[in-house]
Amino acid sequence: MTHGTLALVAAPSSRAAGAVGQLLRFGWLQVQCCLFAAAIFAGLAVSSVVPLPIARYDALLLYGLAITLVFYLLRLETGREVAVIGAFHLIGLALELYKVNAGSWSYPEQAWAMIGGVPLYSGFMYAAVGSYLCQAFRRFDLRVTNFRWVPAVLLAAAAYANFYTHHVLPDVRWLIAAGFVVALWRSRVFYTVGTRRYAMPLTVSFVLIGFFLWVAENAATFLGAWQYPDQAEIWRMVHAGKWGSWALLVSLSFVLVAAVKAREGRFYGEAGAQPQVELGRLDERAG
Repeated sequence: MTHGTLALVAAPSSRAAGAVGQLLRFGWLQVQCCLFAAAIFAGLAVSSVVPLPIARYDALLLYGLAITLVFYLLRLETGREVAVIGAFHLIGLALELYKVNAGSWSYPEQAWAMIGGVPLYSGFMYAAVGSYLCQAFRRFDLRVTNFRWVPAVLLAAAAYANFYTHHVLPDVRWLIAAGFVVALWRSRVFYTVGTRRYAMPLTVSFVLIGFFLWVAENAATFLGAWQYPDQAEIWRMVHAGKWGSWALLVSLSFVLVAAVKAREGRFYGEAGAQPQVELGRLDERAG
């Protein structure tokens, strides 16, 4: 076998090894971005099997506050990011109060720190989404191009309002989702893995994050964090339609975090070389 033939054989193997390495790096960065969410889920899991001196939901509230403080003291979150996470907590708590009283889901356990049947710890589920986005901006060096603020803000507000109004008015979540696709059609999110710069359509990232939140919701309901009416007797998987709801919540969350990052000067542009990968395909120069 000639030297040229060996090179041709080795090239695909080298590219495959490089792709696997990048995938592992990407996964490790994602794990780091999910530290706050992982800590919350660890609390849910441990508190479901370990006897506690106080009600479980009360313990989870104290635990969530402690985790937030630890992240701030360890400089894993900045003061501004903690404020954003706190805003997510309040936004989520308001939604929880409405949804629980509308019968959408319930909390099967009792606690002192509850309002209208909603334990105050529940806002940390939404705070975890905010923490993930803040961490992703930092660890992946995220930058966004062609972001249209006015339609994005209006659609995010409509998405949040629809979570309330669809109980009495027609559900327009799919129209809102289509609006996001149209408004952000040219918008790309740029991110770094290792030494390479990548890009994908911003709306695709909303859908992907929404999927993993739906998976996380299945785990949370299994651990008794809350339950849907059809889970009262026996646990069942959460309806796949909730994936769309989570994707819309991500869009709202992204707009809030984007406003903070734009103020910090860490939102616009590519912030690096031209992307070598879009939607997971290697650019010819990357080989």
